[in-house]
Parts: sequence; C-alpha cells; structure tokens
Amino acid sequence: MIFTLLIAVLFLTYSNGANDNFKGVATLWGSGTLNYKTALILATIATFTGSICSYFFAETLIKNFSGKGLVPDEIAHSVNFVLSVALAAGTTVLMATKLGFPISTTHGLVGALIGAGLIAVGPSVNFNSLGKTFFLPLLLSPIIAVAIAAVLYLIFSKSRIVAGITEESCVCVGNKQWIPVSAVNTVNFPVSQTTNVVIGTQASCVNQYQGKFLGINFHSLLNVLHYTSAGIVSFARGLNDTPKLVSLLLICNLFSLPVNIFLLSIAMAIGGLLNAKKIAVTMGKKITKMNNGQGFTANLVTGGLVIAASKFGLPVSTTHVSVGSIFGIGLINKSANKKEISKIALSWLLTLPIAAILSALFYFIIQLINK
Repeated sequence: MIFTLLIAVLFLTYSNGANDNFKGVATLWGSGTLNYKTALILATIATFTGSICSYFFAETLIKNFSGKGLVPDEIAHSVNFVLSVALAAGTTVLMATKLGFPISTTHGLVGALIGAGLIAVGPSVNFNSLGKTFFLPLLLSPIIAVAIAAVLYLIFSKSRIVAGITEESCVCVGNKQWIPVSAVNTVNFPVSQTTNVVIGTQASCVNQYQGKFLGINFHSLLNVLHYTSAGIVSFARGLNDTPKLVSLLLICNLFSLPVNIFLLSIAMAIGGLLNAKKIAVTMGKKITKMNNGQGFTANLVTGGLVIAASKFGLPVSTTHVSVGSIFGIGLINKSANKKEISKIALSWLLTLPIAAILSALFYFIIQLINK
C-alpha cells in the first residue's frame, strides 16, 4: 500500500506539472517573444530547479498540507486518507488540463482534504483551520494580482513615454506579409527616409520598442528582463508547490525527504513536457493580447507574489496569481477576454467540490477494500 501511495503522489505531481509548468512562460509565448518549444524548455528547467531548492524552504508548507489540524493525527497519518487525497486531486487537475482549464493544484488538494476528511471524521473536520490557512490566501491572491499588475503596468507605461521610448506597430499587408513600422511618422505624415520599414513574416512581427535606457537598447534590455521574470515565476512555482506535494509522503518511509523531492521534481517536469499545450494556449493566447512589456509586467507581479508567499508559508496558487496578473494587464490595454476569464473562474469554483467528491468516493472505496 505504501508503494501505491508513492505512485499516486507521483501521478498527482505529473498532473500538477502538466497544468502548471507553462504558466510562468505563457507571456513569453503569448507575446511572440519565444516559440512554444523554447518557452517550454525554459519553464521545465526553471521549475525543476525550484522544486529541488524547495528542500531548503519546505518546513512550513509541508506542515500546512499534511492534514494535521484538519483531522485527527491518526487519520492524517493513515495511508488510506492520504492515498484518497492524492488520487482525487491528481484526477481533478488532469481532467482540467485535458480540457484546457488552468486550475489550482492547491485548490484541488484543499478540496480533496475536505472530502476524505468528511468521510473519515464527519463534521469534526476543523473548518476554522481551513479558512485561516487556505481559503483566505487562495481567495485574495488573484484579486491582489489583478490590482498590482494593473497599477504597475500603468506606472511602467507612463515611465516609458516620459523616457522617450516609443513602440513599433505592425501593419498587415495582404494575407501573408506584415510590416513593422516605427511609431514616428505613422499618422498624418508622409513616409520619409527616417521611417524604419521592414517586411517580414507574420511570425516575426512582434511589438518592439525603440530607444535607450541608461545607454542600453531598451528592447534588448526588456527581452532579458522578460526571460528572467519568466524563469523566476517558474522557479517560484516549483519552490511553492513541491512541499505541498511531498507532504503527502510524510507517512511513506520508502525514501528520505531529499529523494522524495527529487522524484517529484522529475514527475513534475515530465508532466509539463508531455501535456502542457492546451494550458499554454489558454494562458498565452486566450486571456488577452499582450506585447513583450506587458508580459514582463505580469510575470514580475506573479513571481514577486509567489516568492513572498513561499517565504511566509502561505499556500497561494500560482495559477490564480498568474491569471490575475495577465487579466489585470488586459483590463488596462482593453483586450481582456472576459468570456474566457468567466470560464476559467467557473473552473476554479468547481475545482474544490469536484476534488472533494472524488476524494470522498476514493476514501469510501479504499476503506471497503481494506476491511
């Protein structure tokens, strides 16, 4: 049964990687800064590194997600309880991934803990512990992300204009050719020798910035910052999520904590490599149109909030923060896809009850089998 538990937790971690790994680099692909394959490789390396490093920061989150305080210790330490939680959360997250919905593994775990807990101890589940430790951070994190991303983007945008840094525009010619044209001399001015016109493919037509910041080409600087921010978000996600998952193996004495973390890091990386495409399309293309600068701003907010949460042991969802940040940018640039956000929000609302129902069902069946 212990080996079965290990397989179940690896399955959950695989599902987590499939749904979550690409979120850190979604803005790189969505803004046309990187192609899908390169963005996925960057996400995988950064997430794996964060997962490994979680060994040094894991104590608080491991305690929060071990089930202690929610149900009696003898239940929280039982293989049947933890196995039910892992199977339910993993199934919920993988189903959402196949449908293209970026949901929170954290939310799925909370729902699974509730479902199995209700079957195990009935109304004795400590919901006060849930509200303080889980629900408040999960509910507030996307709202905070929307607000910070919107304000920060406005500040960055105004600062760019004050600094004299202009943005190029893309003009479509026919069905196949696009022409990037400098923002200067594009309205009510004849084309002159000072206008930069380059004909390229649609794939090469991405928004670029002209000008320098502290003597450095601003567009090149922005690219470096965007790559770095994407790496930070992916690193932070691995850092924040791995302790939650490894907490389910506390009762499993097959391997030491470092080995458990390494195994889960591998499973998380494989999940992202094999099953990230539908989530990538939703996060990178459907929520809002974005350019390089907007993508960088969203990633900066996401990375900052998730790292801060890891530091203070708050189980925030990288998904909620990332989607909130991208949506906040979309509200300001007036290209937010509110219909898509509504569908994502509905999937968030359904995550907890679906995971709870599945967990209760799994726990009931496992208890019957082991009688």
